[in-house]
Amino acid sequence: MVPGNQTQITEFILLGFSKKPEQQGPLFGLFLGMYLIAVVGNLLIILAIGSDYHLHTPMYFFLSNLSFVDFCLVSTIIPKMLMNILTQSKVILYVDCLAQMHFFIVFTSLDNFLLTAMAYDRFVAICHPLHYTVIMSPRLCVLLFSLSWILSLLNSFLHSLMVMRLSFCKDHEIQHFFCDLDQVLKLSCSDTLINYIFIYTAIGLLGIIPLTGIVFSYSQICCSILKIPSAGGKYKAFSTCGSHISVVSLFYGTGLGVYICSSITQSSWKSTVASALYTVVTPMLNPFVYSLRNKEIKDALRRIIRRITSSHNLPT
Repeated sequence: MVPGNQTQITEFILLGFSKKPEQQGPLFGLFLGMYLIAVVGNLLIILAIGSDYHLHTPMYFFLSNLSFVDFCLVSTIIPKMLMNILTQSKVILYVDCLAQMHFFIVFTSLDNFLLTAMAYDRFVAICHPLHYTVIMSPRLCVLLFSLSWILSLLNSFLHSLMVMRLSFCKDHEIQHFFCDLDQVLKLSCSDTLINYIFIYTAIGLLGIIPLTGIVFSYSQICCSILKIPSAGGKYKAFSTCGSHISVVSLFYGTGLGVYICSSITQSSWKSTVASALYTVVTPMLNPFVYSLRNKEIKDALRRIIRRITSSHNLPT
């Protein structure tokens, strides 16, 4: 690449979903609605778990943190997108782009680790029920949670450092609605081979290994459930895993969809839509999956609603 074609840019352009002015209003309404649903839903899960001592267990400890991470994930991406639509500006500063990319990697990595920890929790609860309270001690829960944060921050920090060493061409239009690492790398005039080697290494170590752990946990869970003699016992054991299996399927299913779309399709619009399912729709649906399929969460939410309504009905 000729040196004259390189420049130290200060901003990128996020092309988003559409350039047509008549489509900006519906897009704003759609994503504002999904953002509000995701925020309210995840905050309600956190409130329900935090306010009900019956839910102060390892499984709900990880669930409340998963809801917090999902809240942070959508808040990292959607507000900037909504602001760009309102101001009719698609500009994002270079520093803001790096920050958005950094936190996106952190929170998606945390989602991955927390789902793995929750799978291990279900494995211990079903396969080793007599030793559950000993194995899943508060100390282990905090250790798993802390390790998840450390690995996620370290992974994202290294990615960010490797992007900061790159030079970028005059073309600074990102074919996306947020600063995705892969899309940013495509704009670089530098050699990005090392970046991609690190990406695939990180996917192998921090993605495939946790997924393998989830698959192994559920293979052992299925074996244990099949050994239960009564149909009622099998249903009760499996029902404790139903919500988690649904969330895992959403997370990895949409994540795989993003990977497939970016690999085989030349349409940036299809890839962007697939990313929206992964980054916005999944965090929005997770609270519904857990609240609709989980009696304890529904009971906790009802108690919160009753307390709120009774406080409003008190005589002044």
